[in-house]
Order: sequence, then structure tokens, then C-alpha cells
Amino acid sequence: MELSEESLARFFSLTSPFLDERQRRLVAAAVADVLGRGGQARVATAAGISRNTVIGGAKELAEHPVLQDRVRRPGAGPKRRIDVDPELLVTLDSLVEPGSRGDPMSPLRWTLKSTRVLAAELARLGHRAGANLVGELLHYMGYSLQANAKVTEGAQHPDRDAQFCYINDRAAEHLGAGEPVISVDCTKKENVGDYANVGREWEPEGTPTRTQVHDFPDEEMGKAIPYGVLDIGANEGWVNVGDDHDTPAFAVASIARWWERMGKARYPEATRLMITADAGGSNAYRSRVFKVELAKLAATIGLVITVCHMPPGTSKWNKIEHRLFSFITMDWRGKPLTTYRAVVELIATTTATTGLRVEADLDTRPYPVGVKISGKELAAVPLRPHDWHPDWNYSILPP
Repeated sequence: MELSEESLARFFSLTSPFLDERQRRLVAAAVADVLGRGGQARVATAAGISRNTVIGGAKELAEHPVLQDRVRRPGAGPKRRIDVDPELLVTLDSLVEPGSRGDPMSPLRWTLKSTRVLAAELARLGHRAGANLVGELLHYMGYSLQANAKVTEGAQHPDRDAQFCYINDRAAEHLGAGEPVISVDCTKKENVGDYANVGREWEPEGTPTRTQVHDFPDEEMGKAIPYGVLDIGANEGWVNVGDDHDTPAFAVASIARWWERMGKARYPEATRLMITADAGGSNAYRSRVFKVELAKLAATIGLVITVCHMPPGTSKWNKIEHRLFSFITMDWRGKPLTTYRAVVELIATTTATTGLRVEADLDTRPYPVGVKISGKELAAVPLRPHDWHPDWNYSILPP
């Protein structure tokens, strides 16, 4: 039966409200196929759609379409904003690039670069983009939300890598001979008292541990000073918790206590002890007191003590930092360090999947600051400098 143009138009006006975009396309193509020659043009006019739409529907019918949720063909729909506005990505990149942080003319120099703020700034510059689109474009350009990372070390000593190799060789030789090798350092001093500690732990809902609002040190309680000793070969740690001052004498006393508590029993046949330490602090390579106190220790325990200092500015590479102190910090996160005994007990319960074992104790002895060592006293130390960087590497002999 021949259908008039009015009949075709009425058919599509009645059916179109109940069809989605894909269904209208397929129905139009089917009607055009029934009409035969010239049907595509007649259907396009009657349905008020593009002839290309009818042709596209015919191609889909020829491919035997199946029922699906997708309405539009891949690539169909409005053009992307970056296609309509080619300068959008360039402008957005200029707003968030690292170089703009130091540019005094940058409009966002002192502004939080949230997607909302960036969208507003783009609008001010004549580009239309919402906050959600800005977020998608930032990911598209390779940006992501990131925190600061402590990686900049400043100027490096030209012999830094060579010193690392030297330390590694000396440590491998000692460990291969069954001699103890320890890494030492003093970690961050901690307020002792009813103070908040960084981190969270599981507690009954709505009942967090109450602590003081401010973190001003208690003059009576003071601060805990954890000086650590890591036995690299045995994967054991010792922490001497002081309450006075972090001095070279305190550092060597901590090593002496480790030897008495743990080292002597584990290494009964030892003749040498190797110590790796930072270049600064209470165990600094320039400290005369440190060398004099080590000479006293060598005389007491009867071992040759070899000291290799880390190059300046490389304290984060000291093994004790990531094999002992990091686990201690994780274990006491969210727990107030109310007393010195609490500090000691929290340290002593530290464990790790690597098999780390830790012991700790409180050291209440005084360690006065300002102790001076004369040149004559230093010359009396049985110190044997190494050929490579004798300021960083030396051995102290027992009498």
C-alpha cells in the first residue's frame, strides 16, 4: 500500500516519543527499506531527521543488531570540549605546571589549586569547563594529587657513592667472618606526658583517647631520647631511652649497653666490632668526645672497634632508619607516650614480618653537655685511620 507523506509524518510523530535514539534510527531505516527506492529521502523528511541518520540505521540493520543498553554509536554525541576549544588544555596546563609556583604574576600562586578554583580561573580566561571536566583533563594530562616527598638532599659530596661502596665492603667482610656489624643513630626526641601522638588506632566508636590540646614540653617530664643500635646480621635492635641529653657519651653508653645485654651473648668469639653511623649528631665524625668514649669502650670489651661514617647529608640511607625506627614509629602511632616506662614498653613490643626483635631500657644517668677534649687527650686514643677518607673511617684498638 502506498503511504502518503502525511501518513509517514503521522506515523513518526506517534511512535517517536516512545523510542530512544537508537530505536528511532532503526525504525526509520526499516520503514525506508519497506518503501523501496527513494524511501530514505522520504523517511528523513517525514521523521525530521538527517538522511545520514537513516543511512546509518540501514547499516546497523544489515549487521543484524542485537538488543543492547548502548544508545549512541561509538564516537557519536557532542564534540569534546578540547576539540571545540583547542586552547583549553594549554591554558589549564599553564595554571598547574610546577614553574608557575614561583611566578609572581601567576593568578593562583597563593591559591589552593582545586578543580573548582581552576574551573573558575579558566572561566575568567574565557574557557568554559566545569570542575568535573577539569579533574578529567588533569588526569588526561598526567597530573594527580600528591603529597610532598622528602627527596632533595642538597649538594652531594663527590665521594658519596665511593664511601657507600667502602662501607658495604667493610661490612660484608666483617659479617663474612662472623663479626658483629651495627648501625647506630638517635631518633627524634619525644614529648613524655599526656600528649597526642600522630596516627590512629582502633578504639570503641566515639571514645578516643583524650590528650592535651597543646604540645608544649613538660619541664618536669622532659623528653625521651631513644638511641638505637641495630645488629644488621642478627636483625635485632636495642634502644637506650635517655632522659637527659643526647651527647657522644650517651651514644657510646648506648652501644655499651647493647653489648652487655645482647651482643656479648650472641658473639662470644668476636674480636672486632664494626659501627656504621651518621656524619653528624652525637656520633659525628668530628666529635673528639665520641672517639675518646669509644676508646674507653674498646678497652672495656677488648674488641677492635671500626667506625665508618655515612657521608654528610645521607642520614636517611642509614639502615637503622628503615629497619628499626620506621617499625617503632608505626607500632606506637596513635598511642600517647604518657611515661618513660610506656615509651620503653612500646619500643620493646615492636615486631616486623622480617623477624625483627627489639629490646629497650631506660637510662636515667646524667650526660652533661659541653665536655671538652684536649689535643693531648685525643692523641692518647689508640686510633688507626684508614687509607680511604681517614676522617670518616678509622679503627680504635684495645690496649
